[in-house]
Amino acid sequence: MATRILVVDDEPDLLELVRISLSQAGFEVDTAETGEEGLSRARRNRPDLVVLDVMLPDLPGTEVCRRMRADPELAGLPILMLTAKSEEVDRIVGFELGVDDYVTKPFSPRELTLRVQAILRRAHTEPLEANVMRQGTIELDPERHRCKVEGTSVSLTAKEFQLLANLMARPGRVFSREQLLDRVWGSDITVTLRTIDTHMKRLREKLGAGAERIETVRGVGYRFAD
Repeated sequence: MATRILVVDDEPDLLELVRISLSQAGFEVDTAETGEEGLSRARRNRPDLVVLDVMLPDLPGTEVCRRMRADPELAGLPILMLTAKSEEVDRIVGFELGVDDYVTKPFSPRELTLRVQAILRRAHTEPLEANVMRQGTIELDPERHRCKVEGTSVSLTAKEFQLLANLMARPGRVFSREQLLDRVWGSDITVTLRTIDTHMKRLREKLGAGAERIETVRGVGYRFAD
């Protein structure tokens, strides 16, 4: 089956341009022009990736992203955000919500296609561990993308899950921010070191009682405590 991409944007010309570009690259493309329609199509058709515009007529793209991350069935869905804004603060907000990558308008169809392909390559990489990982009260199942803390399910974004998996797979080892960026985002996507800190903050908030296992090594990075 062809990889399915859902594109959510209210600009008909841009929507058609992106649809044609991704179709020519071999993807099956579904489209929506509002946030509510995008959520409905995502739940119904289960795409492999969502290209999501920030400015939509009914819901902000950030709210659509927030709702997807709060839905257990969509929480791990890769999201590429489109925006006309270029300020760093907007990128940080997007990454805080669990966006996988960011493309600023105007962009070339070729650039968008390459970004989509890069995200999918990482998303389809085999998990670090085939077996369930258990460290203290935290249980991580990479194959099923499930996380539990003290027996209670915790909804993590794809990036939060990958960060936790990398740390849990090697307890006691210190990872620099650069190493974590390379492992989780890859060298072909440009994000700042602050992105790691932002994701770690949200990950700790979600882990609750298990958050103390993720230790900050000042001036270096992070480690999962033995």
